[in-house]
Amino acid sequence: MLSYAITDPATLRFDTLKEDIRRFAAKADMILYRDKQNPDYDEDAELFVKAAKSCGFRKIVLHNDIALAEAMEVDGVHLSSDQIEKTPLAKETGLFVIISTHTLEEARKAERMGADMITFSPVFATPGKGKPVGLEKLKEVSRAVNIPVIALGGILTEEQITACEEAGAEGFASIRYFK
Repeated sequence: MLSYAITDPATLRFDTLKEDIRRFAAKADMILYRDKQNPDYDEDAELFVKAAKSCGFRKIVLHNDIALAEAMEVDGVHLSSDQIEKTPLAKETGLFVIISTHTLEEARKAERMGADMITFSPVFATPGKGKPVGLEKLKEVSRAVNIPVIALGGILTEEQITACEEAGAEGFASIRYFK
């Protein structure tokens, strides 16, 4: 089961960057640098990428910015559901593309557009993300597309990870699990 760490300011601090990255690396195969409110995202992304590259992640991914991901020579970009149409542009640059999806229709569209992987969320209750879609919907989406589906949202325990795997997810993503 693929494990995908998503950072945010509560789980990644730049005054403890190396320690935080090592903590993520102990449990995660892939890592996403995400900080939607950071006015210095580009500069901090450079520090993040340098630290992450020393930890052996399978993939290092940046959030929403195709040009920055290409310039930083990371593995991929994680695009939000309203950026699905940008998938071909990201693929042209050679990036691995992950799309956030919340419905079966978005999942199918992401696959048609050429995404390499999708996250599907929120599977379980998570602060500020609305009503969870649940394991049955995760199963439906996992069966409907031919690209890896990564369960996201409210995943905090090994039991939840196992339940997502049993529902057909090829991996899970989380912020709080990797704290």
